[in-house]
This record gives sequence, C-alpha cells and structure tokens, in this order.
Amino acid sequence: QVQLVESGGGLVQVGDSLRLSCVASELAFSTYSMVWFRQAPGKEREFVAGINWSGGSTYYSDTVKGRFTISRDNVKNTVYLQMDSLEPEDTAVYYCAAARGYPTQLLSDPKYLEVWGQGTLVTVSS
Repeated sequence: QVQLVESGGGLVQVGDSLRLSCVASELAFSTYSMVWFRQAPGKEREFVAGINWSGGSTYYSDTVKGRFTISRDNVKNTVYLQMDSLEPEDTAVYYCAAARGYPTQLLSDPKYLEVWGQGTLVTVSS
C-alpha cells in the first residue's frame, strides 16, 4: 500500500527553524513530483512548495518564498521542507503529497495530487 508519512512537526517560537520530512513507501518515488501543502485551523488547504522528480525544479508560494526550502533524496525516498524564520501565520498541519504525469506548475491545485500523507502539526508561538 502506497504511503506517505510526515514527521518533524512541533511547537517552536517565532523566528525558529524546523525541518519536516516525508517518507514514501511502496511508491516509485523517483518518478513522482512531490508537494507540500498546509491547512491552518478554519482555513482551506493551501499550496506551500513543490519539487519535480529529479529535484532540479522547485517552486514556492509567495508567502513562504525565501524562508522555506524544499528538497528531496531519491535514495531515501524522502522529501524535506526546511522552514526558517517561522511566523505565527505558519501554524498549520503540513501535508506532503505526490503526483506524476502533470507539469509541476499544476500541482499547486490539490486535485492533481494522487497520494497524501496524514499530516504533521507545526505550531509557531509568539
């Protein structure tokens, strides 16, 4: 069964850093583009960052550009989200997701994502 399992969430202070990980199993990981979304309480799920199958192309939402970095290790079947200069507005459940067969620019739309993880909670306290 294909699975994505996120980890690394927690409670941090404003300005701190955190690195999330998402490990894929039973998935031809290196053929998939990977994306991070987040969902804050009472809000819709929103795109955060995406990376193509090779890691050679990345893209970010305007709200996290310059603060977050997405990367992947195709040997470890893992995608990462390095989050720096965290703000209270970054508080959310963070989800990783996978898709293939579409241009990476389309993957900011949740409908193109095939597989989702269960999420990991990030809380940024002021």
